[in-house]
Amino acid sequence: MFGDSRFVLDQETSKAQSVSRTLGRLAGYFRPYWALMLLTLALILVVAWAEAYTAVLIGQAVDCYITPALAAAEGETVAAASSNCWFERTGTGDWTRNQLLRGLGGLMLFTTAIFVGSAVSRAFSFYTMAAAGNRIIKRLRTSLFARLHSLSLGYFSRNETGDVMSRLTNDLETLQQNLSFMLVSVLLSIVSIVWIMFEMLRTNWRFGLISMAVMPLMYLATNWLSGRARREFRKARREIGNINADLQENISGVREMQAFVREGASSEAFREVNAANRDANIKAVSYTAALNPSLEALGYLSLAVVTLVGGMILLDIGAFGALGGQVITLGLVITYINLVQRLIQPIAQIAVLWTNVQSAIAGSERIFELLDERPDIVERPDAADLGLLRGEVELERVVHSYEAGEIVLREVSLRAQPGETVAIVGPTGAGKTTILNLIPRFYDPEAGTVRLDGRDVRDVTKDSLRRQIGIVLQDTFLFNDTIMNNIRFSRADATDEEVMAVARLAHAHDFILSLEDGYDTVLGERGGGLSQGQRQLLSIARAILADPRILILDEATSSVDTRTERQIQAALEELMRGRTSFVVAHRLSTIRNADQVLMMREGQIIERGTHESLLRRQGAYHELYTSQFETVPV
Repeated sequence: MFGDSRFVLDQETSKAQSVSRTLGRLAGYFRPYWALMLLTLALILVVAWAEAYTAVLIGQAVDCYITPALAAAEGETVAAASSNCWFERTGTGDWTRNQLLRGLGGLMLFTTAIFVGSAVSRAFSFYTMAAAGNRIIKRLRTSLFARLHSLSLGYFSRNETGDVMSRLTNDLETLQQNLSFMLVSVLLSIVSIVWIMFEMLRTNWRFGLISMAVMPLMYLATNWLSGRARREFRKARREIGNINADLQENISGVREMQAFVREGASSEAFREVNAANRDANIKAVSYTAALNPSLEALGYLSLAVVTLVGGMILLDIGAFGALGGQVITLGLVITYINLVQRLIQPIAQIAVLWTNVQSAIAGSERIFELLDERPDIVERPDAADLGLLRGEVELERVVHSYEAGEIVLREVSLRAQPGETVAIVGPTGAGKTTILNLIPRFYDPEAGTVRLDGRDVRDVTKDSLRRQIGIVLQDTFLFNDTIMNNIRFSRADATDEEVMAVARLAHAHDFILSLEDGYDTVLGERGGGLSQGQRQLLSIARAILADPRILILDEATSSVDTRTERQIQAALEELMRGRTSFVVAHRLSTIRNADQVLMMREGQIIERGTHESLLRRQGAYHELYTSQFETVPV
């Protein structure tokens, strides 16, 4: 709500794939389930064949049985049936009216059997498609989750959490509905259209062309309206991402909203975002809503043409004559009327489903856009295992910025020997946390080099690097799990006794035992139910359990009281012994024993030395220190 990422989302992204490419990529996910897809296609072909063939059988019923039976009832001679009748009458003799009616009954039973078989095939096609579709959604969701874990921190700083979650929830849900149910209907409609058109041309190609005269108009209407609908649905999918982002941000910041009486302003901003989503959906639906009646009107126009031309031929009006050298009968005209009606039905069905299809395509584009994201931090093909670290850390002439043109670090160089403690101090925005982010290679510097034990961090695997670095941040994150598992998160194979031992070292054991379920207490979201200081103690215990060679402490004791801070400081001093440690703290009393103190300002190290030497210098560090204490020990 307060960032500029929505502006980025509102732009027409150059990464959006074309419809054909999106559908092609989706088709690739069907390959492992080719057997199910072949079965689905076979069932669809059965249904499409039944749709076209039953129309032909109805025409045959008129020409082969009903018309001759009516003639027989009037006492006229009934000629032998033509060879295109399904129940061909044998011999050259005339048939009685009762024989014709029995033949009609047999034909109707056969037609009914086809309808029943078609219904069963249609039901099974939905089942097999749903089975394949849900498997595909599972693969996509797993791929998206894996992709998120592979992305660098820069991606999450550029994109709102709500929008990212929307891709894994709303967009995937829309796609799942289409793959499970609507895709079969669309495929069936397309196959039916093709099959019916083939049947029209096969029976009498000239009459078939007359029946399909309005098809080019249908294509133009579909192409024009669907193209505009697809554009609006893309916008609607982005807007629903903005809504989720606003919801996530407002729920997370509800305390600040209430504290600063911003509920009204927040509600107004949400109304604007919600209205943008509404407008995009209304525009998209208006195009798809116009598609259905437009196609139906053109379909009925085609029906009128068939009826008019067929009637003129039967009544011998005009110059149509026998089209294609084949006599036009009443049954043939009825067949084409049925075929045109059945041609209108799948076209109208596609129009009805087109809203969901366009929405699914737009959602698929957003899904593939996320899958196409590449991490900023990429391991080199020849990256080697770092091995056991001694703990030497060096930054050489490092330059870094998060946004183009906004330099955060300017030619920063430092060296920490194994086992040393380096304290980094300075005003907010000086670049302290950025240095800490470069050591575990959460970001790569724009220029310069970060080395551990003399090796460039870009030459080693990320896992072997980060496995030996323990991090305690000011903003503690705990999972919705037991306290035992939250501490064990840094080392999954740790025993219960080891977890309890590090909890004692972090001075967390006593308060954990005071809880009703002790170490089995299930924490709420982000450690809900615990104080900020208690959450920080658990975070420190988690870092201790990892037994890292390098420690990164970013305001690790900022959220605890003075008494607890002294306890944690004693534990941390014991933990840091023999390990290289980087400490960022605004409470300068916590860094008096550091081997090095780096004073930073505007992305540069302006002073360095021990606590006492910097105080004697009476420079920027002295000024910062005296701002916290009235008297300065010399």
